[in-house]
Amino acid sequence: MSITIEGKRATFAGIDTHYYEEGQGEPVLFIHGSGPGVSAWANWRLVLPRLSKNFHVIAPDLAGFGSTEKLEEGAYGMDVWVDQLSALIEDKGLERVSLVGNSLGGAIALHLAKKRPELLDKLVLMGTAGVPFELTEGLDKVWGYTPSYENMAELIDIFSYDDKYKKDKDLIELRYQGTLDKENQDAFASMFPAPRQAQVDKLALSDEELQDIKHPVLALHGREDQVIPAENSWKAFQALPNAEMHLFSKCGHWIQIEKTEEFCQQVEMFLNQE
Repeated sequence: MSITIEGKRATFAGIDTHYYEEGQGEPVLFIHGSGPGVSAWANWRLVLPRLSKNFHVIAPDLAGFGSTEKLEEGAYGMDVWVDQLSALIEDKGLERVSLVGNSLGGAIALHLAKKRPELLDKLVLMGTAGVPFELTEGLDKVWGYTPSYENMAELIDIFSYDDKYKKDKDLIELRYQGTLDKENQDAFASMFPAPRQAQVDKLALSDEELQDIKHPVLALHGREDQVIPAENSWKAFQALPNAEMHLFSKCGHWIQIEKTEEFCQQVEMFLNQE
């Protein structure tokens, strides 16, 4: 039986933000990716109930995504998302929050560590962007998505390794329905326009910038990821001075869905390390 956590609303950095919050203990902020129809709940629904048993988990919809406020066209970008999350941490009076960032969320976690290192404890990067890489065909299709059930089914196939997910009509419908809202469509279309290699490059930090991030980092990646290449985690591992890395075989871009139990174990062990 699936467990639902009640959503909340608050304004952070002037952005009316929808978010989930549950549990007690060390605070952990979950940052979702950039796929069409994504939201904090769509991204993290399988892991938040489990991890909230031992941690104070918070998972916001980023500006322009889910049920959070939509901004003017051209107003989205790394600075907006970093400021939104920095304000969330500060406004809640949290100290040294750990981050779990998926894909775009991993890039945001790295930029947040660079800009506001004093706010953070540890970083978990999952299928992360944020390092230089060549645009993949998979990511180009993700960012170039136009709403249709068939297009979403194709993306689910790209996101996952196991064929059962492309046959999961409930999963396809959940993500497809999330793309039908006109405001969400317009926001998504304005975030990552062609040429999309330029959008990849905007997210990337240099090796020198990564070397300045001293926080403990765990990089997780699916070996068969068609959206963000597994080499990205290797690049981050090489550049970040205090990094660990774990690769999952027979796994695509959605570690938290395809390898839920293993993902939670890795995160818990890493966050509990002294």
